Amino acid sequence: MIPSVLPTYNRAPLSFVKGEGSWLIEADGRRFLDMGAGIAVNALGHAHPDLIAALTAQAGKLWHTSNLYQIPQQQALADKLVDATFADTVFFTNSGTESCELAVKMARKYFYDQGQPDRIGIIAFDGAFHGRSHAAIAAAGSEKMVKGFGPVLPGFTQVAWGDHDGLHAAIDDTTAAILIEPVQGEGGIRPLPDQCLKGLRDLCDEKGILLIADEVQCGMGRTGKLFAHEWAGVDPDIMMVAKGIGGGFPLGAVLAIEDAARGMTAGTHGSTYGGNPLACAVGSKVMDIISDPAFLRSVNEIAGDLRQGLEGLVAAHPDVFDHVRGTGLMLGLKCKATNTDVVAAAYDAQLITVPAADNVVRLLPPLNLTQADMAEALSRLDAAATQVATNRNT
Repeated sequence: MIPSVLPTYNRAPLSFVKGEGSWLIEADGRRFLDMGAGIAVNALGHAHPDLIAALTAQAGKLWHTSNLYQIPQQQALADKLVDATFADTVFFTNSGTESCELAVKMARKYFYDQGQPDRIGIIAFDGAFHGRSHAAIAAAGSEKMVKGFGPVLPGFTQVAWGDHDGLHAAIDDTTAAILIEPVQGEGGIRPLPDQCLKGLRDLCDEKGILLIADEVQCGMGRTGKLFAHEWAGVDPDIMMVAKGIGGGFPLGAVLAIEDAARGMTAGTHGSTYGGNPLACAVGSKVMDIISDPAFLRSVNEIAGDLRQGLEGLVAAHPDVFDHVRGTGLMLGLKCKATNTDVVAAAYDAQLITVPAADNVVRLLPPLNLTQADMAEALSRLDAAATQVATNRNT
């Protein structure tokens, strides 16, 4: 008999009932150190007092009205995002997948309004993950994502990661945009080198196509800047945001320059819940905290210490780990052992990590991770690695 919750996840046998900072408390009372942060969602940890205050204050006033009316909280958050980024305008969604849908629509509508309706092509990259809607799985293009779901939405092409010649060859008169994660998350924590992102920007300018950045996982301070593309000193035309922007409250956004967004006029897109007062009240507080230069400096400091500690673990467990990859607090351990064995052993050590493709274990802790919690996480990961090594040798 099918369970009442649709069984699309292989869930770990853990039920968390409370969170405190970087810690999760299981129903049986065990305390787990959370180095996954809900897959980079809980950017400020669990039960952050400022977010609780923002949520409860708004909850006592107004939850929802719909986008048929002006929403002051939405306007305030949009203004903060525009002031802090390349963007001229923002549309609020509920998730990264919804942000992907709008980004694709926006790029295609841009060329339609220029009298080029055949320019619908979106070029994406091997190993990418942009969500699970039809457009998002078509962008990723992997068999795992599209198998069994009928005809794949047309207009998407995948290029091998790092294949510059293949990228140039994929561009033709029907190309509308290039879609890229500055750091692939689900794909195994693969950062795009700064020079490559600069090259993509130059290529888009040369060919007259749009650059879409998917910063759903790598944005909102995760890499030590507000958004990861800032490290390369270039800006996209359109950017997808979600996860950390709500600090745990469902919220996403699409940010865009005025020219790229000019086709999205009244009636071309909508969302019943997107950008409602509750979500934007929380998101505005998240933005205030994470966009503070002092906060971002602290992210870079703890990230440097964590990476150094992980390099030490790799050296101490050469049969389990191969190397550390990633940037900021978006780090991955490329494993020699099976990554899911490492994740399971970490559960035994009461540590939360997240598996990814390419046999990688992701570490995506809250951005306000303390030195003490970082040291404890390294200790527990060391114990997990020892367990994996012992199991492999018996």
